[in-house]
Amino acid sequence: MARPKSSSLTSAELRLMDVLWLKGPSSVAEVADALPLETGLAYSTVLTTLRILEDKGYLKHEKQGRAFIYSAAVERETAQRSALTQLLTRFFGGKPELLVQNLLDNEELSEAEIHRLRELIAKQEGRL
Repeated sequence: MARPKSSSLTSAELRLMDVLWLKGPSSVAEVADALPLETGLAYSTVLTTLRILEDKGYLKHEKQGRAFIYSAAVERETAQRSALTQLLTRFFGGKPELLVQNLLDNEELSEAEIHRLRELIAKQEGRL
């Protein structure tokens, strides 16, 4: 039985989206050329992945001559919010405080990062 379609981005899909978010509208060849050599992705693999991303709604394309030019249909920030929502739902019961607690328990934060988090929390408190 086939695996159900996922609306979230795989690691390989995210690499291609990163290229398009950085470079803007690009042909399949331009996306393939922009990838690090160690990915070893063939042109046909890049094309297939771009089509999958278009089916998922992350990309759109237009035809220019014989080439398809792909561009992001979703901003990076929108994709980040969607991924974070899925992470919160799947692993933290939809509770942001559990995610933050996990980060604080398992990550070494610099003084600057801790200071920035305190500023963000103070700003959030001001909205309440």
